[in-house]
Amino acid sequence: MKLSVHPLFFAAGIFSAVFGGLPVFLIYTLTALVHECGHIFCARRMGFECSCVKLMPYGAAAVCKIDGILPADEVKLALAGPAVNAAICACTAALWWFFPITYAWTDVVMQANAVMLAVNILPAYPLDGGRVARCILSKVMSPRAASIAIRAATVLVAGGVASLFFFTEVGINAFVFAGFLLVSAFSKDVPASKINFIGHSRLMRGVEIKYILAAPSLTYRRAIGFLDDKRYVIFRTEDGRQVTQDELCEGFAVHGIYESIFGEECAEKRKECDEESKERTEKSAPDLRRTEIFEEDDT
Repeated sequence: MKLSVHPLFFAAGIFSAVFGGLPVFLIYTLTALVHECGHIFCARRMGFECSCVKLMPYGAAAVCKIDGILPADEVKLALAGPAVNAAICACTAALWWFFPITYAWTDVVMQANAVMLAVNILPAYPLDGGRVARCILSKVMSPRAASIAIRAATVLVAGGVASLFFFTEVGINAFVFAGFLLVSAFSKDVPASKINFIGHSRLMRGVEIKYILAAPSLTYRRAIGFLDDKRYVIFRTEDGRQVTQDELCEGFAVHGIYESIFGEECAEKRKECDEESKERTEKSAPDLRRTEIFEEDDT
């Protein structure tokens, strides 16, 4: 696991050291790293790969490849970080209860984790709460509507955070953080995620395989109905031929929906052609009889 440090992070550390706030700065940095470790642990349990952790002036961020993640899994992944901070707050409170003397040197730990928890559950992108809200909204509205709603919520949250700068003693940090949220609100990373259930990353994680015994005349129209977002489908015939889900999707783009996925002539289409041929025969037969009778009368 690589650790990437933004140049401004060093500037923030030097600023804190000059004004006597280096211990608090280090505790908040450690809290942010522990928070990201929660995300990394959850991502790896799900089978995703995390390459590095970035330390920035306003916090930390884990870089993980989560292409193809399901909305339910993304919610779990987003809540993993705040869950770690909540657990630390609970443990610290319990420590105070049994050993009150520890309050003097653990109060900053409680404060840092409480702030990290409160900030990250805000419904603003790209915070964890914003990611959860995005997943929920994507279930009840279109991706575009979900994107607009998340942007609007982020702007409102940014306005509320900025007001702390004017009406409380939080300081310049609130104003800077509000600016960060506004920039994120209008970035290109906000749209709701699209789930590609045949993506390469899902296969790398390991996906349950679903075998379907099918007739050689199975059409693309019917085969598509067997696909789902949790299992990788493979179609097989009694004579051993098979078509994978990838091959099905590739063939669907170039073949007709009534063609067989195994290359067989579609049974429905063949039946339709037989019926049309029969109808043409029935229509043409009376005409032939009338022609024969007409020729006999002329003779």
